[in-house]
Amino acid sequence: MDYLKAFLVGGILCLIGQILIDKTKLTPARILVSYVVAGVILGAIGIYEPLAEFAGAGATVPLTGFGYNLAKGVREAIDKDGFLGVLTGGIKATAGGITAAITAGLLVSLIFKAKDKS
Repeated sequence: MDYLKAFLVGGILCLIGQILIDKTKLTPARILVSYVVAGVILGAIGIYEPLAEFAGAGATVPLTGFGYNLAKGVREAIDKDGFLGVLTGGIKATAGGITAAITAGLLVSLIFKAKDKS
């Protein structure tokens, strides 16, 4: 049942992104940034945490989950370290995801040869 919940919630998040790409003039970069900001806002008002508990990876892996983890990390670091947590909390909370993205990008760049779009 956990897999089904993760698939449905993650699929809905991807569906919303695809609709935004197809039906609006927003660039993919703006949509990605909007997803991160939406995760921060939904986490700040307390909506995203129950969704993440319900859907697991279906809610924490997409970019909205990255924004939620940023906000959660900052909040926890502020409680622990005071104002310094504003600067360090987000990076500490998302270091694993950032490292995975950089490592995957490096590996793909070593395997495939870059070409011009034209």
